[in-house]
Amino acid sequence: MDKEIRILAPESFRENLSRRAFLKAGTAAAGMAVVLAACGGSDDSSSDTTAAASDTTAAGSTDGLASGEWSRVINKSSGTLAMYTWGDYNDPELVGALADSELGVSMKVDYYASNEDLITKLSASNGQSGFDIVVPTGPYVPQMIEKGLLQKLDKTLLPNFVNLDTPYVSQPWDPNDEYVVCKDWGSAGFLYDTTKITRDLATWADCLDAAKNEASGNVAVIDAAWDFCGPYFWSEGKSANTTDAADLDAAEKFLVDELGPHIKAFDSYPSTKIAEGAYSLAVAWTGDARQAFSRIKDAGGNPEDWKWVLPGPKTQIFMDTYAIPTGAPNPEAAHAWINWNLIPEISIKDLSYHGYHTGMKNMDQLLSELAPTLEKPDMIFFSNEQVATMEPQEMNEALDRLVDILNKTKAKAGA
Repeated sequence: MDKEIRILAPESFRENLSRRAFLKAGTAAAGMAVVLAACGGSDDSSSDTTAAASDTTAAGSTDGLASGEWSRVINKSSGTLAMYTWGDYNDPELVGALADSELGVSMKVDYYASNEDLITKLSASNGQSGFDIVVPTGPYVPQMIEKGLLQKLDKTLLPNFVNLDTPYVSQPWDPNDEYVVCKDWGSAGFLYDTTKITRDLATWADCLDAAKNEASGNVAVIDAAWDFCGPYFWSEGKSANTTDAADLDAAEKFLVDELGPHIKAFDSYPSTKIAEGAYSLAVAWTGDARQAFSRIKDAGGNPEDWKWVLPGPKTQIFMDTYAIPTGAPNPEAAHAWINWNLIPEISIKDLSYHGYHTGMKNMDQLLSELAPTLEKPDMIFFSNEQVATMEPQEMNEALDRLVDILNKTKAKAGA
């Protein structure tokens, strides 16, 4: 694997994003998140401290890994552990048999398509959602804290937190690491069937044009407002965080009237349907797009017929986090499970399945020792140049308008 692929971002890029986030944090309206970088650790990030290895080690081989370099503490627990998360976002064994055998918990997992869905569900429950772990995207965390939807973490129950690399802790949305823990980060692009779309597609403009032509009626888009609207803005050379009324009006006209009639599905996890032949063009987050290739093969198709594109001129970047909602019925088990997922062998097992960078320190070594044959690493680890084209989401006054545009497009598509 080319070492360059594993670079997260140039140091200057991380610093610029982090500084911008903190500057806006001082002027943001109460209850609203701010411009937050998925990879921008603050200058106050915790030091790269290593913990002595516990006598208890995680499942998986530890051959070649220095025992004192990572913390591998396992806190046993019991009972049912309910998670509310994005679709197909964890290795099935880690939310199933291994969680039971290693931790003593029985997991129940439910899924949502967007952060808006998550917040609506938790807000309506008044602390009685029944969920123990949720997985919000970073920029949504401040408003969730403001609304009282998340409880503070007990860091004494997360000894393996020290295994996270510096860029993934002390984020602007939780600078003291009180409420959330990095799960992973990724981006988005699109896949297309080259037997149906024979020209080369490289940009968001190419994607949207093909959606209205060769792929018409067989197009899938992400079912989340900012992620759905972003490709239009990027295709026009604009920021997906624009609040300009003319930009938003133009986006609505194009997405509702021009693109809407060609959309087959609003599908945030299209990999399974791609394998079933339901789509010829699909916008997707990088991890689900990566899974599509193996699912196409498992379904008897030819993965070589499909092409993945990380499009220009810009695309998105996000970091998802683990959090414990207010009123969680089994917070002890929630801490135990999150802590367990911060063990190197467990983290890399999960990464190999879902295809997102999990933020562990010394990632090069972990990959060489634990996942030397990792498939499609170029869809997980991005170069400096690629990351420089990725834009993090802002929480601003345009978000309600984007949600309205998404809903109007769904109505136009008949979805």
